[in-house]
Amino acid sequence: MKIIIGVAIGALFGVTTSLVNGLSSPYSPLGASLTGTVVAGAAKVLSLLMDSGWAWAALAVATGWLARTRAKGALTGALALMVATAAYYVMDASIRDEPLAWYESELTLWWAASVLFGTALGAVGAVIRRPGTAGLLAALTVPVGAAAQMLLMPPRPHMTLTPGIIVAEVIVLTGAALGAGWAVHRFRAERRA
Repeated sequence: MKIIIGVAIGALFGVTTSLVNGLSSPYSPLGASLTGTVVAGAAKVLSLLMDSGWAWAALAVATGWLARTRAKGALTGALALMVATAAYYVMDASIRDEPLAWYESELTLWWAASVLFGTALGAVGAVIRRPGTAGLLAALTVPVGAAAQMLLMPPRPHMTLTPGIIVAEVIVLTGAALGAGWAVHRFRAERRA
């Protein structure tokens, strides 16, 4: 049942990411009429947050956490990413009114990455509940990964630094700090107990 829930979460994540990207782009049929509005600005921030490597990695970790065991976590993480990728491309094709066949090579590449990384990240997610150093390191995976991406590859699709980009970076770095703080606090509380 938890695997099915993880797959459903993956599908929802993929569809939502594609829709948010469509709403944030002035070049898509969904976003063209929203250009310059508050909704477009909010969609751009959400797009920068959801369409980033750390967010997709967090999907695999979260669905692995739901699965509870490493084997089920690995399977759930990989399946969630595969389904999210498929849902993303199906929705993109629908939004852009393009044939899905145009996306086949990209879909195959991302499915391979989903199996490779989703398996490892899903297993990491399942370990988060464990006490001790293993649980601490697993819990730090997403916050450290998100902070590293913001510092090494910030979400700046063009040279101009916009308010939306700054907001997205502040949200991610704040969330990473809070997530890491929670992981360390939990680890220390366990050691004292």
